[in-house]
Amino acid sequence: MTSSRTDRIPGTGPDSGPDRTDGSPGPRTTRARGAGRARRDGPGGGGTRAGGTGRSRAAERRSRRYRRDAKWSPYAFISPFFLFFAAFGLFPLLYTGWASLHKVSLHSPTDMEWAGLHNYSRLLEDEFFWNALRNTFTIGVISTVPQLLMALGLAHLLNYRLRGSMFYRVAMLTPYATSVAAATLVFTLLFGRDYGMINWAFGLVGIDNIDWENGTWTSQLAVSTIVIWRWTGYNALIYLAAMQSVPDDLYESAALDGASRWQQFLHVTVPSLRPTILFTVVVSTIGATQLFGEPLLFGGSQSGGGSHQYQTLGLYLYEQGWFNFHLGRASAIAWTMFLILIVIGLVNWLIARRLQKSHGGGPS
Repeated sequence: MTSSRTDRIPGTGPDSGPDRTDGSPGPRTTRARGAGRARRDGPGGGGTRAGGTGRSRAAERRSRRYRRDAKWSPYAFISPFFLFFAAFGLFPLLYTGWASLHKVSLHSPTDMEWAGLHNYSRLLEDEFFWNALRNTFTIGVISTVPQLLMALGLAHLLNYRLRGSMFYRVAMLTPYATSVAAATLVFTLLFGRDYGMINWAFGLVGIDNIDWENGTWTSQLAVSTIVIWRWTGYNALIYLAAMQSVPDDLYESAALDGASRWQQFLHVTVPSLRPTILFTVVVSTIGATQLFGEPLLFGGSQSGGGSHQYQTLGLYLYEQGWFNFHLGRASAIAWTMFLILIVIGLVNWLIARRLQKSHGGGPS
């Protein structure tokens, strides 16, 4: 009697899952779990596979996006430079070259008359062009050679441990940070004929006043002095940075061999600075070729003095284009200066290559 009542109670029969003595799930529980899995898997039974496929596709898209980003983002980072260079460097260069082949007036710059190489051939016959080229070369030599020699000597002094060396480095860089207008104005007062301080100092030793602006060599020397004052400290810091990278072992070996400091400077420092010296020579030569602000402000005239005694190529270009209104001729002068700079670059490359061969392929 007891067993029959127990069999009739729901959930207590032999088929009930939780009450089975062997611990295995009953048929009802098994069927319920199977139905749940079927509902999760969907009609096709491939829900898990579909989810895995979706995740793999998302990962593949992220991988493709990462590859595209790694490939093209560097070009995006450097593109602003090329865009600005194309707008403000390449386009004016090409347009100037095109204008140099035409007769163009500043009054109507859009009206161009084809002239071919007439503007260039005219330059070869123009005595003022050759005078400006000669003045540019002379001022460049007078300003570059003393400037670099002084910079090399100052850098050698600052290379030793001096008290307050940081102050001296900042003081040497101050002229470079000074504007061209301010520096030229000060030197114009110094080189004044009647009330200049330099003539006053010469008068103390019995030398008569010198008309610095109207003399050929004196005016070029005065302009070169402005350039020397502004750029010596800048080049000295470049030399100083190069000197500090020279290994101390070289100086110690030279000292053990009995070399003095002057001999160490000649046989250790200068050969180690050869590439830096070559770099500063090229940069200073390029700057001398493009010299414009100092001679313009020194005399206050685009003609470079009453007899064009210190007119440079930059001043001659300025005079032709903005005072004589011949934009075609000015463009030809600009491209001539550009060709001169290319020649300077080629000479630099040839010298560097020869120095590299002479030193067995080492750094030159």
